[in-house]
Amino acid sequence: MRIKSVEARWVQIPIAQEQQHVSDFGRLRTFDAAILRIETEDGLVGWGEGKNAAGSAGQYAALVHLLNAEFGPRLIGQDAAAITPIWERLYNGVRHQGAAARGHTMPELARRGLSVAAISAIDIALWDLRGKALGEPVWSLLGGRSAERLPAYASGGWADAGAIGDQLKSYVDAGGFGAVKMRVGSMDGAPHASADRVRAARAALGPGIDLMVDAHGTYTVADAKRFAAMVADCDLAWFEEPVTADDRAGLIEFRAATHIPVALGESEATRFDFADLAARRAADVLQPDPAFCGGITETMRIGTIASAFNLRLAPHLWAGAPAFFAGLHVIAAAPAGAIVEFSLGANPMIHDLSRAPVRVTDGTIAVPDAPGLGLEIDEDIIARYTKR
Repeated sequence: MRIKSVEARWVQIPIAQEQQHVSDFGRLRTFDAAILRIETEDGLVGWGEGKNAAGSAGQYAALVHLLNAEFGPRLIGQDAAAITPIWERLYNGVRHQGAAARGHTMPELARRGLSVAAISAIDIALWDLRGKALGEPVWSLLGGRSAERLPAYASGGWADAGAIGDQLKSYVDAGGFGAVKMRVGSMDGAPHASADRVRAARAALGPGIDLMVDAHGTYTVADAKRFAAMVADCDLAWFEEPVTADDRAGLIEFRAATHIPVALGESEATRFDFADLAARRAADVLQPDPAFCGGITETMRIGTIASAFNLRLAPHLWAGAPAFFAGLHVIAAAPAGAIVEFSLGANPMIHDLSRAPVRVTDGTIAVPDAPGLGLEIDEDIIARYTKR
C-alpha cells in the first residue's frame, strides 16, 4: 500500500447570512479547513484534515503549502500502513533516524503549530486508508468500541440573556440532547453579563440538562474567578478554557479555586502538552482536537493519559467531516472517551462534505461501521469551494 499522491486544499464554504453568529472570533461568514487527500498506488483514497484556526478565524494557505510542498513529497512511495513510524519521522524531522535508534523524541525546533497540524491531517488520512485496506472501521483497529452509539452535547449558545434560554431549549428539542454548551467570556464584556446569560440558561433548561460554558480562553484569572463565583449555584458540568492556554500557572490556580470542572485542550498539541496538563492537575476534561493535536494516533495517546489520571476525554470537534469522524472513532475506542461535541452553529464543513447526513437521535450519534473513517466525502463540494 504505497503512497502515490498527496494533495491538500484550502476549502472555504460560505455560511448563509441568517445562520451566521458573532463571538469573540468576530462574525463567522465561512467555514474553512485544510482538507487532505492521500491516494495509494492501488487506488485507495484516505481523507484527512488539518486546522490552525476556528471556523473562519484564520488563514489556511500556509498549512496547505506545508502539506503539498514539504510534508507531502516525503510521503511518496512510503508504506501507508506505517502510521506510527510516519508520525515520528515527520515530528522528528532530519533526526528521525537517531530518535528511532535511541527510543526517544528528538524533534525539530518548529515542533508545534503548523507542523503538528500538518501531521494531524496526514495521520487521519492514513488511518482512513488503513481501515479501507483491511475492510475495518478505525475503531476496530484501535482495539474495539465501547458502544454503538455515543452521547453527544449540543455546542453553540451565543444569544443574549433574553434569548439564550429559548436557543438552548431549541437544541435540546432538535436532537434530544441531555447536555448543551454556551459561549461566555470577552464577547459579553464584563463577567456579570456572562453570568446573567448563564443564569437565564439554567432557569430555562431546568436541573435535568447538563450545562457547559466556554470562554475561549478570554478571561484573566481574576475575572474567571469572579464569573465562577457568580454562577456557583448553576451546577455547571464544566467550564471550558477559562483562561488562555499560554497562562498554564493561571489555569492551575483557577482550577484549585473552583468546584466547577475545568475542560482544556483545543489549543494544545501532542501528548507532551497534555501530559503536563494532567500532571499539574490543570484540568478535569481533556479536549484534544484531532486536526490540530496530532491526529488519531496522538488523540489516542492523549486518551491514555486521561485514563491514567482519572480524567475524561471529550475531543474538540468544532471541525470538518474528517476530524469529526476521527473523533467519533477515538471516543468509541478510548477508555476515557466521554462525549461528542456536535455543532449546533452552522457547520457546512461537516454537513456538506459528508454525503451521508450526520444525525443525532435521543442525544446520541452512531459510531460508523463502514471501513476507515466511514466517511464518504463529496468531492464535488471540495472542488466547488477550494479557495484559489
